[in-house]
Amino acid sequence: MRARTRLVTAAVGAALLIGGLSGPAVSKDAAPDRKDAATEKKVLVFSKTAGFRHDSIPDGIAAVRGLGAAHGFAVDATEDATAFTSTNLRKYDAVVFLSTTGDVLDEVQQSAFEDYIRRGGGYVGIHAAADTEYDWPFYGGLAGAYFQSHPAIQPATVDVEDRAHPATSHLAAAWERTDEWYNYRSNPRERAHVLASLDESSYTGGTMAGDHPIAWCQDYQGGRAFYTGGGHTKESYADPAFRQHLLGGIRWAVGSAQADCRPENGYTPIFDGTQTSLDGWKQAGPGSFELNDGTLTSSGGMGMLWYAAEELGSYSLKLDWKTAGDDNSGIFVGFPASDDPWSAVNNGYEIQIDATDVPEKTTGSVYGFQSADLKKRDRALNPPGEWNTYEIRVEGERLRVWLNGVKINDFTNTDPARSLEDGHIGIQNHGADDQVSFRSIRIKEFGAGAGAGKELLDLPVKGD
Repeated sequence: MRARTRLVTAAVGAALLIGGLSGPAVSKDAAPDRKDAATEKKVLVFSKTAGFRHDSIPDGIAAVRGLGAAHGFAVDATEDATAFTSTNLRKYDAVVFLSTTGDVLDEVQQSAFEDYIRRGGGYVGIHAAADTEYDWPFYGGLAGAYFQSHPAIQPATVDVEDRAHPATSHLAAAWERTDEWYNYRSNPRERAHVLASLDESSYTGGTMAGDHPIAWCQDYQGGRAFYTGGGHTKESYADPAFRQHLLGGIRWAVGSAQADCRPENGYTPIFDGTQTSLDGWKQAGPGSFELNDGTLTSSGGMGMLWYAAEELGSYSLKLDWKTAGDDNSGIFVGFPASDDPWSAVNNGYEIQIDATDVPEKTTGSVYGFQSADLKKRDRALNPPGEWNTYEIRVEGERLRVWLNGVKINDFTNTDPARSLEDGHIGIQNHGADDQVSFRSIRIKEFGAGAGAGKELLDLPVKGD
C-alpha cells in the first residue's frame, strides 16, 4: 500500500534495464556501440577440447556474439588456455565454457581460474562443459555435476521448475525441444538451484530415476555459476528460445540480472499456475486477479487474494513477482481469516512491492513499520518487466525477507495487538492503475520447537 504519489524513475529504470553482457575479443567482431564503457560487461568464450569435439562449437560462438551485438556486450573467443592468467581474467565478468572436453587447463591456469571465481567472477557452462576436468574437484563443484552418458539425439519435455530466473522466465512450464540429453554422475539438486529438469518419461535413455536436472545455477565460493545441458546440436543455437536461455544465464552470471540461486528443497506449491491450485484461495474486497500462462496479475482493488486453506505458524514463503512499471502491491502475512482486506492491513504485516515510495513503504519494507536495507535492496532488485523472487520467513514473531537470495529485512513484532505466530498469507491487488504479477507461490513449513527452520538456516545464504 502507499499514497498515490509517484516519483520519476526513468533514469534509474533505464540503467537497470541494460540487458547487456559484454567482453573484449581475442578473435573479435566489430564492437557494439558503447554508451558507457565503464559499466560494460565482458565475456570470454572458451572452447578448447582435449576429447570429443562438437561440430556445433562455431555455431555456439556465433550465437554468443550475436547476443552480444543485440544486447550490448562484447565477446572474446579463444581456445588458448594461456588466457587463464589472473591479470587477463580480471577483464571479464564471466567465462563461458562452450562444450569443452577433457583436461583443458594446467595447474597454474586452474589456480588462476579458482582465484577469479573466488573474487566474484562468473561461470557459464554449456553442454559438454560437464565433460571437462574430471580430476579437478573445484571445477566439478562449479559445474555442478559431471557427464556420465547420453542416449541418441531425440525430442524430450523439459519441465521448467523456476520461471523467474532470466534463463527460464520466457519459457512455458513445459519446454519441448530436441537435443542430446546428458545423464550425470550425481544429482546437483542438493547443492545448486535447479532451473529445469527432464521428464524422463518423454524420451528414452534417461538414467536418473525420475529426478533429472538439466539446467541449474548456484553461488559458488564467491562467484556465480550457471550450467545448461542443452547445446549439442547446431540447431540449438538458431533456436530463439534456447538463445534466450543462454542470454539469461549469461546476464545472471555477469550480474546484470538478479535471481535466487540458493538450493531449494522441501517446498509445497500452494499456487502452481493452474486453475485448480486456486481452490484454496479466496478474494477479499474489490478487484481480482487474472490467470494467464500460469501467472496471476492484479486487476482493480483495493483487495486481496488470500490463502484460506491453512493458517500458518513457522514457515518459509517463496513467490515470484514482477511489476509492469511503477506499480504497487504487497504480500500480507500473519492476519486472521477475513473477507475484509482491511483486516490484513490492521492485524497483519505487509511486505511491500513498490519501488518509488518512502523507505518504510517501499519494496522490501515491512509496510509502515521498517524499511528494507535499501543499498542491498537496490543491488538485488530487478527492474520493471523482469521477475523477482521473495522469500518471507516467519519464525515466532521474527520476520525476515530475502529478495533474489539477498536478505534485505529482519523485523521482530513487538505489538501485542498483532502476532505472526499464526495467521494467513495473501497477495494484494492495490488498484486500477497497478498491475503486479505473481507466479509459483510455495510454502515450506517448519516443525514446532527450538529446531524450527533449521533445515533452511543451515544453508549458505547471501547477505545473512
